[in-house]
Amino acid sequence: MIHYHCADISKGGVFELAGKNLLVSHAYPSPVYSAHEIAQTVLLDNGAFSAWKSGKATNWAAFYDWCDRWFVCSTTWAIIPDVIDGGEDAQDALIKQWPHGKRGAPVWHLDEPISRLLRLCDEWERVCLGSAGEFSVVGNDRWHHRM
Repeated sequence: MIHYHCADISKGGVFELAGKNLLVSHAYPSPVYSAHEIAQTVLLDNGAFSAWKSGKATNWAAFYDWCDRWFVCSTTWAIIPDVIDGGEDAQDALIKQWPHGKRGAPVWHLDEPISRLLRLCDEWERVCLGSAGEFSVVGNDRWHHRM
């Protein structure tokens, strides 16, 4: 498991983040250039959680274009678009639309069947875990039991 730090470089602390693995959200993309200058690897987050929390629509075409610009860096990869509380079919449809092959990783949400997680692990080098549904509160007893 690799831990990714949120690259909120705007609040300072750039030197503390140097050499670490950084995550930059498409919802808040301003640190992406700095992250690529200092990080060991960069993970481009699709911003689905921020969109879900705010109720705003997602623009996956803009996310794909953003990824295109940063995939020139061999140490950059992305979280494939997902829909929080969207269900398996919606998630799988977004995976099929992903234009960047193995430069991405799908999300398995904790409220989805374990069989889907196993299938994703068979098909992908990386799988991201997302807290959702009855497991949306990270760190509580229910979440720990599911993990």
